[in-house]
Amino acid sequence: MVNVIEILKNNPQLSCVIQNGDEIREFYKRGVADLFELTQMCPEFLQGAQVADKIVGKGAAACMIFGGVRELYTTIISKPALEILQIANIPVQYEQCVDFIQNRMQTGMCPVEMLCANTNDATEIIEIIRNFLQKSPAP
Repeated sequence: MVNVIEILKNNPQLSCVIQNGDEIREFYKRGVADLFELTQMCPEFLQGAQVADKIVGKGAAACMIFGGVRELYTTIISKPALEILQIANIPVQYEQCVDFIQNRMQTGMCPVEMLCANTNDATEIIEIIRNFLQKSPAP
Protein backbone atom coordinates (compact mmCIF):
# COMPACT_ATOMS: atom_id res chain seq x y z
CA MET A 1 0.00 0.00 0.00
CA VAL A 2 2.89 2.34 0.74
CA ASN A 3 3.93 2.36 -2.92
CA VAL A 4 0.61 3.76 -4.25
CA ILE A 5 0.45 6.32 -1.45
CA GLU A 6 3.95 7.59 -2.29
CA ILE A 7 3.14 7.77 -6.00
CA LEU A 8 -0.03 9.77 -5.28
CA LYS A 9 1.70 12.15 -2.88
CA ASN A 10 4.67 12.73 -5.20
CA ASN A 11 2.62 13.71 -8.26
CA PRO A 12 0.17 16.60 -7.72
CA GLN A 13 -1.50 15.97 -11.12
CA LEU A 14 -2.67 12.50 -10.10
CA SER A 15 -6.14 12.00 -8.71
CA CYS A 16 -5.87 8.27 -8.05
CA VAL A 17 -3.37 5.40 -8.12
CA ILE A 18 -4.47 1.76 -8.14
CA GLN A 19 -2.33 -1.33 -7.70
CA ASN A 20 -3.46 -4.86 -8.37
CA GLY A 21 -0.68 -7.42 -8.10
CA ASP A 22 2.36 -6.07 -9.93
CA GLU A 23 0.35 -3.67 -12.10
CA ILE A 24 0.03 -0.01 -11.09
CA ARG A 25 -2.23 2.40 -12.97
CA GLU A 26 -2.34 6.17 -12.56
CA PHE A 27 -5.45 8.30 -13.12
CA TYR A 28 -5.85 12.03 -13.70
CA LYS A 29 -9.55 12.81 -14.21
CA ARG A 30 -11.46 14.81 -11.65
CA GLY A 31 -14.38 13.45 -9.71
CA VAL A 32 -15.60 9.89 -9.95
CA ALA A 33 -15.12 9.41 -13.73
CA ASP A 34 -12.00 7.20 -13.67
CA LEU A 35 -13.34 4.85 -11.00
CA PHE A 36 -16.72 4.60 -12.71
CA GLU A 37 -15.05 3.80 -16.05
CA LEU A 38 -13.05 1.03 -14.38
CA THR A 39 -16.22 -0.53 -12.94
CA GLN A 40 -17.64 -0.61 -16.47
CA MET A 41 -14.63 -1.38 -18.70
CA CYS A 42 -12.16 -3.25 -16.52
CA PRO A 43 -13.83 -4.39 -13.28
CA GLU A 44 -11.33 -7.22 -12.77
CA PHE A 45 -8.58 -4.64 -12.16
CA LEU A 46 -10.44 -3.29 -9.12
CA GLN A 47 -11.04 -6.76 -7.61
CA GLY A 48 -8.64 -7.02 -4.67
CA ALA A 49 -6.82 -3.78 -5.57
CA GLN A 50 -5.15 -1.26 -3.32
CA VAL A 51 -6.27 2.30 -4.00
CA ALA A 52 -4.76 5.68 -3.13
CA ASP A 53 -7.16 8.50 -4.03
CA LYS A 54 -6.98 12.22 -3.21
CA ILE A 55 -10.67 12.76 -2.48
CA VAL A 56 -13.29 10.09 -1.81
CA GLY A 57 -16.97 10.89 -1.65
CA LYS A 58 -19.84 8.47 -1.51
CA GLY A 59 -19.86 7.93 -5.29
CA ALA A 60 -16.17 6.95 -5.41
CA ALA A 61 -16.64 4.74 -2.35
CA ALA A 62 -19.53 2.95 -4.07
CA CYS A 63 -17.37 2.33 -7.16
CA MET A 64 -14.70 0.79 -4.93
CA ILE A 65 -17.24 -1.40 -3.13
CA PHE A 66 -18.85 -2.43 -6.42
CA GLY A 67 -15.40 -3.25 -7.84
CA GLY A 68 -14.24 -5.25 -4.82
CA VAL A 69 -11.32 -3.05 -3.74
CA ARG A 70 -9.23 -4.56 -0.92
CA GLU A 71 -8.09 -1.38 0.84
CA LEU A 72 -8.06 2.41 0.47
CA TYR A 73 -5.88 5.34 1.41
CA THR A 74 -7.23 8.84 0.85
CA THR A 75 -6.29 12.36 1.76
CA ILE A 76 -9.92 13.48 2.24
CA ILE A 77 -13.00 11.32 2.74
CA SER A 78 -16.60 12.26 3.46
CA LYS A 79 -18.39 10.75 6.46
CA PRO A 80 -21.01 9.06 4.20
CA ALA A 81 -18.21 7.49 2.11
CA LEU A 82 -16.38 6.26 5.20
CA GLU A 83 -19.59 4.76 6.57
CA ILE A 84 -20.40 2.68 3.48
CA LEU A 85 -16.78 1.52 3.18
CA GLN A 86 -16.83 0.41 6.82
CA ILE A 87 -20.12 -1.44 6.25
CA ALA A 88 -18.44 -3.20 3.30
CA ASN A 89 -15.45 -4.08 5.55
CA ILE A 90 -12.95 -2.24 3.34
CA PRO A 91 -10.03 -0.93 5.45
CA VAL A 92 -9.56 2.82 5.04
CA GLN A 93 -6.65 5.07 5.99
CA TYR A 94 -7.34 8.79 5.69
CA GLU A 95 -5.87 12.12 6.66
CA GLN A 96 -9.08 14.13 6.97
CA CYS A 97 -12.76 13.19 7.31
CA VAL A 98 -15.29 15.87 6.32
CA ASP A 99 -19.09 16.05 6.51
CA PHE A 100 -19.34 16.08 2.71
CA ILE A 101 -17.24 16.59 -0.41
CA GLN A 102 -17.55 20.12 -1.79
CA ASN A 103 -18.33 20.93 -5.41
CA ARG A 104 -15.55 22.28 -7.65
CA MET A 105 -16.56 25.89 -7.00
CA GLN A 106 -16.39 25.28 -3.22
CA THR A 107 -19.94 26.66 -2.90
CA GLY A 108 -21.76 23.57 -1.65
CA MET A 109 -22.00 19.81 -1.81
CA CYS A 110 -20.55 17.81 -4.69
CA PRO A 111 -23.41 16.92 -7.06
CA VAL A 112 -22.69 13.17 -6.97
CA GLU A 113 -22.53 13.20 -3.17
CA MET A 114 -25.87 15.01 -3.14
CA LEU A 115 -27.50 12.64 -5.66
CA CYS A 116 -26.57 9.50 -3.75
CA ALA A 117 -27.26 10.84 -0.25
CA ASN A 118 -30.39 8.74 0.24
CA THR A 119 -28.93 5.31 -0.51
CA ASN A 120 -26.08 3.14 0.71
CA ASP A 121 -26.52 0.52 -2.04
CA ALA A 122 -23.40 0.50 -4.26
CA THR A 123 -25.27 -0.87 -7.28
CA GLU A 124 -27.89 1.87 -6.98
CA ILE A 125 -25.18 4.52 -6.64
CA ILE A 126 -23.43 3.19 -9.79
CA GLU A 127 -26.67 3.82 -11.72
CA ILE A 128 -26.94 7.32 -10.25
CA ILE A 129 -23.35 8.04 -11.38
CA ARG A 130 -24.03 6.61 -14.85
CA ASN A 131 -27.02 8.93 -15.28
CA PHE A 132 -25.07 11.89 -13.92
CA LEU A 133 -22.09 11.36 -16.22
CA GLN A 134 -24.32 10.88 -19.28
CA LYS A 135 -25.96 14.26 -18.61
CA SER A 136 -22.78 16.15 -17.70
CA PRO A 137 -20.53 17.89 -20.24
CA ALA A 138 -17.00 16.49 -20.53
CA PRO A 139 -14.53 18.18 -18.11
